[in-house]
Amino acid sequence: MGVLGVALLVFFVILAILLVLLVLVQNDEGSGMGGIFAGGSGSAFGSRSGNILTKTTTVLGSLFLIISLGLALMNRTPTGAGVEAAGWELMPEGGADWFLEDDDAPLEP
Repeated sequence: MGVLGVALLVFFVILAILLVLLVLVQNDEGSGMGGIFAGGSGSAFGSRSGNILTKTTTVLGSLFLIISLGLALMNRTPTGAGVEAAGWELMPEGGADWFLEDDDAPLEP
């Protein structure tokens, strides 16, 4: 991972912490989806106008998703073969049959 990947990862962690703290700071007014059953507001999904906390949460949530997808694309395997192919490359010279070598040996309790 290069310098860009490390910087993106640091920004991602800071963004995740800010998002958690911002959600914890918001008060529960009962006007969201939970307010449908409790009769919290006149409309089904609450009012469309949000305060600065809800708008900031929306922006941070969007950035969180975009950066997480960017990190996933940056950290994928170079050949695109996947995790299984990378595991086969790390396999020792004996191959994958190491567990079949002593079939007749008794198991120790």
